[in-house]
Amino acid sequence: MTTSYTTLLTTLDNGVFTITMNRPDVFNACNEELTLELQAAFKHATEDNEIRCVVLTGAGRAFCSGQDLKDAPTGGGKRSLQDSLERRYNPIIRLIRELPKPVIAGINGVAAGAGLSLALACDMRIMSASARLVEAFIGIALVPDSGATYFYARMLGYAKAFEFATLNKPIGSDEALNLGLVNHVFHPQAFHDSLKAIALGYAQGPTQSYGFVKKMLQHGMTATLDEMLAMEVIYQQRAGDSADYSEGVSAFIEKRSPKFTGM
Repeated sequence: MTTSYTTLLTTLDNGVFTITMNRPDVFNACNEELTLELQAAFKHATEDNEIRCVVLTGAGRAFCSGQDLKDAPTGGGKRSLQDSLERRYNPIIRLIRELPKPVIAGINGVAAGAGLSLALACDMRIMSASARLVEAFIGIALVPDSGATYFYARMLGYAKAFEFATLNKPIGSDEALNLGLVNHVFHPQAFHDSLKAIALGYAQGPTQSYGFVKKMLQHGMTATLDEMLAMEVIYQQRAGDSADYSEGVSAFIEKRSPKFTGM
């Protein structure tokens, strides 16, 4: 299935589905069309069994600078922020979190406002050493949204989350790594190859098991120990019934690398 987008570039290569936000002249700021196309792209990633890992990144010098403040609402008038969140942004965040496959943010440049929220919703963040993270909302007297208050508090703890959300101070790659906001930082010249290698590794892995881990860890953030012990029983059995488990055991016994199919 090939889908044509106006504000996105998409490729599927060896199981890696790369979604590139493609409005480089405005630092990939989110207009109406971009957010709706992101929803469509992540729905496609959920449904296409050939896709085993998703990479979200940006064209040009930015990852995503957040909402395009110059984007006028359909029909004119003042934009409803409630409508923007409920209809445009929140569905993207839910799609990323519920997608039963690894989703990697390739933060090639600035990630600000809702653009930062998109990155934080992903399962892993790979950052270029030249990129920056910017909260941005408080600078225009708004509050963090698109899941930002959820992710900030869990990743940073309350005190640091409050500081980041209220001071509007950009965070560089070294600090982002030290704070645990990103998983890896690479020199700009090595960024794309390193991102590709990590994504390919996931695409060649046991996709179904990754999906189980993703669901369990998210549930584990608020569940009790007993709830997680019970959940582990269910999903371990499901993983053990998979073709990939049989292949993994056979490969271990035969002392070779497993060839997982994601099933």
